[in-house]
Amino acid sequence: MSPQPIKAVLFDLDDTLWPIAPVIARAETLMHDWLQLHAPGVAGRYSIDQLRARRLALLARQPDYQINLSALRHAALTEVFLELDDDPAKVDLAMAVFSQARHAVTLYDDVLPTLMRLQGQVRLGTISNGVADLETIGLAGYFQVTLAAHRFGVCKPDPRIFLAACAGLGIAPEQAVYVGDDPEIDIAGAQNAGLQAIWINRAKQTLPAHIAPQAVCTSLHELHQCLSGQPNPCVQNDE
Repeated sequence: MSPQPIKAVLFDLDDTLWPIAPVIARAETLMHDWLQLHAPGVAGRYSIDQLRARRLALLARQPDYQINLSALRHAALTEVFLELDDDPAKVDLAMAVFSQARHAVTLYDDVLPTLMRLQGQVRLGTISNGVADLETIGLAGYFQVTLAAHRFGVCKPDPRIFLAACAGLGIAPEQAVYVGDDPEIDIAGAQNAGLQAIWINRAKQTLPAHIAPQAVCTSLHELHQCLSGQPNPCVQNDE
């Protein structure tokens, strides 16, 4: 790690604090089950995969939806309802089913112990391109700053969202470390904004050659050891 003292740790959410793929798969299944009961024409015409294809097609036409994938999902589903002459007012109800399931996340086992250790030692915050609500999930109390791209107006890796989080915590960017799972969006994005960055590599993937985080850890337990200067198995890149 850099000799610059760390005063804040900022976290990514999806695939850093919880696995997101099974959550989305379950949420899409539950929403499609709801559609089968309340909009059988829509469910019969469009499978989960076909609805995903409609979203991707809409995103290609309107890339601004990248900042808010929930709005993209709502808009694409509305297109389908209108196309099939079903009541588009049902879309809000279908999305409520999806959203409830979207927030039924299962934290990685190392999340709560690490957050409890870090509380009081450093300031904590989150920056996410997703739409997770930490109040609903039950984690909001751990963080002094929580920025979501769809509310802030730009998404990672734009430097502005990283800098705004640092400003919200009252620290300089170099006094913060960002922790995330995506080498480009999280690690390079944070470093380009002047923050330090630690890559959480839970799946033990290969780091792209042009990305150089301050450290690589396979768990948040290793992260805590890195931050506290204890001997640990994470790879450190001293600068």
